[in-house]
Amino acid sequence: MIEDPTVRPPSREQERELGRLSPFELKDHLIALADVNLKRAAATMLNAGRGNPNWVATTPRAAFFLLGQFSIEESRRSWAEYDDLGGIPSLDGIASRLERFLADHPQDQGAGLLRRSVRYATTRLGLGADEFVFELTDAVIGDDYPLPVRMLRCVEKVVHEYLVKELCAGQRPPGGDFDLFAVEGGTAAMCYVFDSLVINKLLAPGDTVALMVPIFPPYLEIPRLDRYRFEVLPIRATKCAENGFHTWQYEPGELNKLADPAVKALFVINPSNPPSVMLEPAAADQIAEIIANHNPGLAVVTDDVYGTFVHGFRSLMSIVPRNTIGVYSFSKYFGATGWRLGVIAVHPDNIFDKRIAALPNDDKQALSQRYATITLEPERVKLIDRLVADSRDVALNHTAGLSTPQQAQMALFSLFALTDTEESYKRNTRAIIARRLHALVTGMGVDLPRDPLAAHYYVELDLLAWAQRNWGTDFCRWMQENFEPVDPIFRLAEQHSVILLNGGGFDAPEWSVRISLANLPTDSYQQIGTWLRTVGDGYKAQYAGQRPVP
Repeated sequence: MIEDPTVRPPSREQERELGRLSPFELKDHLIALADVNLKRAAATMLNAGRGNPNWVATTPRAAFFLLGQFSIEESRRSWAEYDDLGGIPSLDGIASRLERFLADHPQDQGAGLLRRSVRYATTRLGLGADEFVFELTDAVIGDDYPLPVRMLRCVEKVVHEYLVKELCAGQRPPGGDFDLFAVEGGTAAMCYVFDSLVINKLLAPGDTVALMVPIFPPYLEIPRLDRYRFEVLPIRATKCAENGFHTWQYEPGELNKLADPAVKALFVINPSNPPSVMLEPAAADQIAEIIANHNPGLAVVTDDVYGTFVHGFRSLMSIVPRNTIGVYSFSKYFGATGWRLGVIAVHPDNIFDKRIAALPNDDKQALSQRYATITLEPERVKLIDRLVADSRDVALNHTAGLSTPQQAQMALFSLFALTDTEESYKRNTRAIIARRLHALVTGMGVDLPRDPLAAHYYVELDLLAWAQRNWGTDFCRWMQENFEPVDPIFRLAEQHSVILLNGGGFDAPEWSVRISLANLPTDSYQQIGTWLRTVGDGYKAQYAGQRPVP
């Protein structure tokens, strides 16, 4: 039985037990331990374990709320018989009415974005002005089910352009645009993808799936669930620079494991979580070569939520589009974790539909029966539409889809980025992270090598490698013999009220820690760096015999 860590710091045996938890569950124990110090020293707890950013994109939100005011006017214009009741907005002439409305609100922060959005939709996307404005206006009101259920028509076109710009380096996919499914954040996307791949016989219990590690813990935990029971093949980021620092990249020999046709799927977060480093172009090219020449049936699922933080980012969904299911969340870049905005992207010419068509007749017949209530030709339903139906157990397909207000905000986030020709917002978010990284390493007294492929949304620090560079092999051996790998994060919590996540829970080096550079004020990171150094000095003092080993 693990004792309550709010009473006293855990013993080594208790640390060993707690270290088996997901980092996000272990975090709660650390917070409880930090609260003891908080009460004792009236300190301010610094929780750098959560990835929720402390910035928000205000202009697209202002546009959403201003559009909401216009939508209420349109509703009252449609039906004003009762004080508290309105009607459904009317399409005819609605773009002109919005233009007049915005002329009456010249000082509102969102007015300029709404004007730019209409101009972009009509001139760049070829959408009708009334069609576009009506869809967003009606979406904000939220008076109807999402239709189409997969994604609103204009919103899909807007978000597609955003994904091409931010995830595909502006290069449109050959053979047609991606089909998109708007979902409740990256979390829902992950659940839907796993389920539909199994339901549609693209993966089966016992199949081998590869994970590019370190990786977000749910990708490690979901394959072990009873309904999946996948065999997991880790592809490890073992590359190091000449100075001994991890680059969090993959040796060609590791990637060659994907050439085995027994490997049915590859799951990757790019840029990675926790190291937050983009897959280097040579590695992406090697994956493409493996698919082309050795394992053409390999399914790739790529989660690209941090892509906007790396200059020139290019997703695997752009490099191997036929084999890839892309997942993107708006949560981190726009400070919108509470909105739950995500999207799944599948290319129209993909291996998934072809593999479903080539299934044994018994499997095809069973799947046709599954989807028979939503179409007269169930065997022709594409994977992207199966994802939608499966997300509502098929029977509720007619009420599937992300809520229309959420889709409207997603479109405005996308249009904000698409019409920001100077990319000032992107520069500012990257500058915030760069300042925080500088503060952290200044506090630690180290120089991290510059890495143009790093997003630096998180930093993954291997404390044992740090100790090796500073204090040598004998000290590191003593550390491993006398302490658990999670001991440093317990010390930080108990002594300094600092919360970090243990890297072992991400299948990173056991003595590593993940620090989020997104969610605390800049000066807090210099404190965290200083206290990391202090904790290291404490171990060194014990090693030198100045204190007894507990």
